[in-house]
Amino acid sequence: MKGLSIEERAIAVAQYIIETEDTVRGAAKKFGISKSSIHKDVSQRLLKINYALAMEVRKVLDKNKAERHIRGGLATKLKYSHEKILNDNKVWQKKVF
Repeated sequence: MKGLSIEERAIAVAQYIIETEDTVRGAAKKFGISKSSIHKDVSQRLLKINYALAMEVRKVLDKNKAERHIRGGLATKLKYSHEKILNDNKVWQKKVF
């Protein structure tokens, strides 16, 4: 993303989020900049550059925010199911050997 102006970066980030429906955190990793910068680009700067694009991004971000609790719950479920498998393997190894 080097060589882009802030306005160009804001547009590129917005297009990426709209196309992939990625989160602010995911876009930050992709573009190698902070979550705060991504958020400022798409929520403040983009309003002045391209209002229609800003509204499209807002829809995706609102959807992601509404689904946030589901993703968190799935991550927690996966974590504990993985730990259960590891613990079951330890118990099995103690019984066999």
